[in-house]
Amino acid sequence: MELAQVRLLVNDFAACYRFYDEVLGLKPQSGAANGPYEKFSPTVGSAGIALQDRSVMAGVLGELGDEAAGHRSLVVLRVDALNAYCEEITLRGARILHGPAPMTDRMRVAHLKDPEGNLVELQEWLLLRT
Repeated sequence: MELAQVRLLVNDFAACYRFYDEVLGLKPQSGAANGPYEKFSPTVGSAGIALQDRSVMAGVLGELGDEAAGHRSLVVLRVDALNAYCEEITLRGARILHGPAPMTDRMRVAHLKDPEGNLVELQEWLLLRT
């Protein structure tokens, strides 16, 4: 078994597309900026984040028509230079809610939200301290 992607069900597809593409700098697979589906990949690794128009899945399952309430997901992305990346994405419209700050003695994090309110955690892994 292989994890293919994490898919977020969204109402405002275009706004979320712009966020993952233009703000976070992930690479869209097909360029389907108006949806109803798009997969985004980082420059390194094989994991991906996909967006799916919520109304399309509601048509398939018949139970997802309502807007999501509360935090139902947390997307985690690892970056090499957290401070620099946060400065970069802030200039592109991101609003950092927390951090950059230590999470443990081996990791620093920053948190933000996408246009649908999904939480995004940016992690910088630190070398083990001796």
